[in-house]
Amino acid sequence: MNKISTDAQYREQIAQEQLTIIVFKTTWCGDCHYINPFMPELEEQYQGKVDFLEIDRDELPDLCSELNILGIPSFIAFKNGQELVRFVNKLRKTREEIEQFVNRALAVAEAI
Repeated sequence: MNKISTDAQYREQIAQEQLTIIVFKTTWCGDCHYINPFMPELEEQYQGKVDFLEIDRDELPDLCSELNILGIPSFIAFKNGQELVRFVNKLRKTREEIEQFVNRALAVAEAI
């Protein structure tokens, strides 16, 4: 998963026509490490349909505050600069929950 390290990169990436899902994480977050083993498989599963990117909340705190990212890991889907849906809470996310979110994001992206 490619990492976004600047506000400018974030704004450029979310402006894309391709559905982009940004995963907000930190290095010290146990629940973030929990999803690491299966995220590459999800990226492959949705290849060509979704661009997955990562932001370390501690590296871009102002942006994360602007987006109201309180719990991690959190997921937000964007298309053409518009936020479509988000999966944001402080609970551990399972692979199945993340897949449901991605499928919902794809359905919303196709509808607009």
